[in-house]
Amino acid sequence: MRIAKYEFDSREVAESKIKGLGVSEDEDGNEYPSHNHCIVKLGHIVLEAAELDEEGEETKAPVLSDKFHVDVSWKLEDTYSEDGELIKADHPYGWKSAHVDLDSNGVHSFYGVDYLKHKF
Repeated sequence: MRIAKYEFDSREVAESKIKGLGVSEDEDGNEYPSHNHCIVKLGHIVLEAAELDEEGEETKAPVLSDKFHVDVSWKLEDTYSEDGELIKADHPYGWKSAHVDLDSNGVHSFYGVDYLKHKF
């Protein structure tokens, strides 16, 4: 398992990248993933929390990211070339440019799995 965090310019761009990983359709035309990666759409995450007064009234609105955030637990394997050379697994095409490298677990984790120990 490798965990990666991404930020895209919009929800539509993120959805396009996710769909590009593979989808199938059921008999009713509903799409479902045909890949085995775990994807969590976080959306526009809070960068700065709201401030409240003693009565619980908001005195300062939260600051949200203008990017659409997605966390992925990838099921990717290293491979070997015909010459026996190790080829490390990498982000699927088009994902690497949206990758963000955090020095903490961020706002989300997969079942308590430490991002720092499993990150790309």
